[in-house]
Amino acid sequence: MKNKPRFGIDIDGTVTTADTLIPHINKKYNTNIVLDDVVEYDFLSAFKEPIDRDEFSKWFKENEAYMYSVSEIAKNAKTILNDWQSIYELFYISARNTNVFSITQKWFEENKVPFHHIELIGSHDKLEVAKKHQVDVFFEDKHDNAVCIAEELKIPVILFDTPYNRNPVPENVIRVYDWLEANDWIKRHF
Repeated sequence: MKNKPRFGIDIDGTVTTADTLIPHINKKYNTNIVLDDVVEYDFLSAFKEPIDRDEFSKWFKENEAYMYSVSEIAKNAKTILNDWQSIYELFYISARNTNVFSITQKWFEENKVPFHHIELIGSHDKLEVAKKHQVDVFFEDKHDNAVCIAEELKIPVILFDTPYNRNPVPENVIRVYDWLEANDWIKRHF
């Protein structure tokens, strides 16, 4: 039973910076992609020359643990999440695969980012998990996730603005540009 408002929070591109994986991709492929080049939720869309999707997927799986372990936290996220930890329940719901759970938890602990629950679902379909945990608001960077969760669960979704999520959104998807704006919205509504 919940006794505080429960927040569902994505990790990558929300708690971590949206461009945190780009330096690793640039190093592997000897490119100079920047976040503004990624206009779809697919890093391969930023390449000027086609990249073999299977090869990229294989490389990503081989390197994801390291990349997640050194992910950069988004500006002001740590301070705000620390302020929230005694007021709200912080449930992190991520598309990361379960094989990186220990690395993910270690990252939270080493970076002193508070959490009440971490769930890695290995899929971008977060609707059922958000429903199961009865979250009151969700924080996301993936456009279709934000829209689906907002429409199906009838809850507000805070969408962190990125070049890859700028399609129109329904009224209960609130676009913010940083954690300070997210915090301001939460203060006004929760």
